[in-house]
Amino acid sequence: MLVKELFEEFKTVTSGKTFDALLPPLVFLVINSFFGLNPAVILSLGLAALLGSIRLLRNQTWYYALGGLLAVAAASGLAILTRSAAGYFIPSLISSTFLLLLAVSSLLAGKPLAAWASHLTRGWPVEWFWRQDIKPAYREVTIVWSVFFALRLIIQIILFRAGDAARLGWTSTLLGWPVTVVVLVFSYIYGIWRLRSLGGPGVQEFQAGKEPPWEGQKRGF
Repeated sequence: MLVKELFEEFKTVTSGKTFDALLPPLVFLVINSFFGLNPAVILSLGLAALLGSIRLLRNQTWYYALGGLLAVAAASGLAILTRSAAGYFIPSLISSTFLLLLAVSSLLAGKPLAAWASHLTRGWPVEWFWRQDIKPAYREVTIVWSVFFALRLIIQIILFRAGDAARLGWTSTLLGWPVTVVVLVFSYIYGIWRLRSLGGPGVQEFQAGKEPPWEGQKRGF
């Protein structure tokens, strides 16, 4: 049952948008290793454009493909400007820095990032997240996210300063969606357990104005 629930909750993570995001950087890494920077830039840009075109022709969601194309274009431009393959992964460093600052700032503000992410994704009432018998679960998950973002950024900075484009590329790719999925799965399992241990109302009970005792949150975090 838990496996089925996790699959349903995270099946969108392994959809086409993930493929669109992962493939161009992998092509860049492989081509750069064998043929150099310019062919890698041209082929990764071409691939990103091709994926976006396929989404449009199939009437599929193209926003992620467009985002991927813009990201690849920006990364390629930085690689050309710096004349270094490592420059291709500068946007990844910027992204890691931004996410870390966002997570830490949300903790300091008492409005954890995990709660905002859940609110925006699921549309649950934001007031429910700030209850004292609910918020600790989201605060603790946000702490886990902060540690992950910090470790990823530290590794990326070390490899970037060393100019090790190959290891930086593979590390950035692996610490992107693959490890993020693992972190999200852990967040979901821990979050559900923590909500139940806190004894607060489930979101549907909260919306219905039900008085205690509550059954608590049974599904969804």
